[in-house]
Amino acid sequence: MNDLEGLKEQALKELESVKSSEELQQVKAKYLGRKGILTTALKKIKEIPPEERRDYGRRVNELKSLIEEKLREKEEEVRRRELEEELSKEWVDLTIPLKNTVGSLHPLTLTLERIVDIFTGMGFKVEEGPEIELEEYNFDRLNIPEDHPARDMQDTFYVSKPGYLLRTHTSPVQIRTMLRQEPPIQIIAPGKVYRRDDDPTHSPMFHQVEGLVVNEYASFRHMKYVIEEFLREFFQTDLPVRFRTSYFPFTEPSAEVDIGCVICSQEGCRVCKETGWLEVMGCGMVHPAVLENCGIDTEIYQGFAFGMGVERLAMLLFGIDNIKLFYENDIRFIRQF
Repeated sequence: MNDLEGLKEQALKELESVKSSEELQQVKAKYLGRKGILTTALKKIKEIPPEERRDYGRRVNELKSLIEEKLREKEEEVRRRELEEELSKEWVDLTIPLKNTVGSLHPLTLTLERIVDIFTGMGFKVEEGPEIELEEYNFDRLNIPEDHPARDMQDTFYVSKPGYLLRTHTSPVQIRTMLRQEPPIQIIAPGKVYRRDDDPTHSPMFHQVEGLVVNEYASFRHMKYVIEEFLREFFQTDLPVRFRTSYFPFTEPSAEVDIGCVICSQEGCRVCKETGWLEVMGCGMVHPAVLENCGIDTEIYQGFAFGMGVERLAMLLFGIDNIKLFYENDIRFIRQF
């Protein structure tokens, strides 16, 4: 019994001297742990004479309850003191004027806005469509046959629902517009597209802007003028533009559009592969089969279409050599624009 009284004085004295959470845990383990002093004392009750066991057990439990109560009080005191110390280290003078940091638009946003502004200034209307698209609109009505390489799994992201996919271009927006609206049509279709590409100059998700004009008088000459004026306005210089014969299932005749290298002024560099020319978009007269698939009378109407990659133009406009920089969210990169 005398040992219990001395144990009480010792425990209270140790608790009083506790200054940190670590010291508190040590005291708690010493007295209440699995091998703690009070735990051991309770196990020794069988060694006490029978007539004294009841009183001994009561006093051990009273001492245990007292220490638990004092531990809780000390824990609250220590927690409050440590919080005050932490806050004092993180003190901030709220009277100091805040630095007025202004954000900047992402280079892709700047490029897309620039493209849209130029074409809307030419009288084009902006149209949008879903990113999860019907295979019918993404391929079939665009005169892309079932055995065309663009339909392969290596190029296209198909979803679990049959007949649906992540659109590989914004051309389905053209189809939806022609199905919904009678000519004349003069639209651009900006948006995200998806393909199985992933290297320094390609991304599995990227942005396109496609254009479509359908009326009674659309011609290759008209298309050539629109594209040349757009490129010169976009790059703010009277740069050379050339059209090379190409092939697309949905246009005939078709062409690739090149501009004089804006990096080396056509002298030849790594970017243009020493040719002095850079490919920037594809274009062509809308294939009659595409117009007919949308219920447009090809005896009356004809059209032209073009498409460009926003990332490609942004890389040329800002002198960026890796498409991945657009998607890494590095604030140091974005702050430059």
